Amino acid sequence: MVKRFSHRLHSGWPATLAAAAGLFGLFQSVPGLPEGHSGLCRTETAMGVGYIVCEVPLDRYRLSLRAVDAAGKPYETFEAVTASLPGREVELIVNAGMYHEDRRPVGLAVEDGREVHGAVLGTGSGNYSLRPNGVFFVEDGRAQVMESTRYLAGRHHPDLATQSGPMLVVDGKLHPRFIENSDSRHIRNGVCASTDGGTVHLVLSRSPVNFWDFGTFFKERLGCRDALFFDGTVSSLYYPAGKIDYRRDRLGPMLVVTDR
Repeated sequence: MVKRFSHRLHSGWPATLAAAAGLFGLFQSVPGLPEGHSGLCRTETAMGVGYIVCEVPLDRYRLSLRAVDAAGKPYETFEAVTASLPGREVELIVNAGMYHEDRRPVGLAVEDGREVHGAVLGTGSGNYSLRPNGVFFVEDGRAQVMESTRYLAGRHHPDLATQSGPMLVVDGKLHPRFIENSDSRHIRNGVCASTDGGTVHLVLSRSPVNFWDFGTFFKERLGCRDALFFDGTVSSLYYPAGKIDYRRDRLGPMLVVTDR
């Protein structure tokens, strides 16, 4: 299964794709938060890389996935996602998983308890197929990241789920195929959950980072036993409280945080 934006661990984007994406701000720097900002998101630095870290307590905020609308059309933009939630105040939107050229999800996608695409383990050459890949889901008010085959072996009925890959951290260890000091560096974003499942950690690097260092941030700085990579060069963030409206291309599945 081919996905336009998957890229190998040791290779960058083809020049033609990079040129085409330029109109969407592909090479814009990731904006920072205003000085003294206090809210869902904060800035951290580790090993010379800056990160925006957003912590979402599920008892205070509602988290949902937006992959395709009722007509099966991908949302693609922050504006379309916001319009799909009338009467709710949108606090945060991030891209959330791999997608095809038409912006439909590559793997499992569950939106408002409805499965809109089934799980795919992946056998190609891109990041999604750098197994193990995984599933981020919320079930019975508890968030988890789980390796895909373990997820599929269970009986799950999540309110939301999105599948991506590779896993960054698996059972407290970095993905076995990550390479320390790899020169494959991209803007990246990913997710993990607190041990009790009550808080979701969403992370976007502000400068290019390799998989080893990105996974290490989740493992050592955030204390995550399981963490999942969402995407690379197209990673985007909408966070109005921090004055960030940063979308690098038309997007596939997105996680949206709203008030309760």
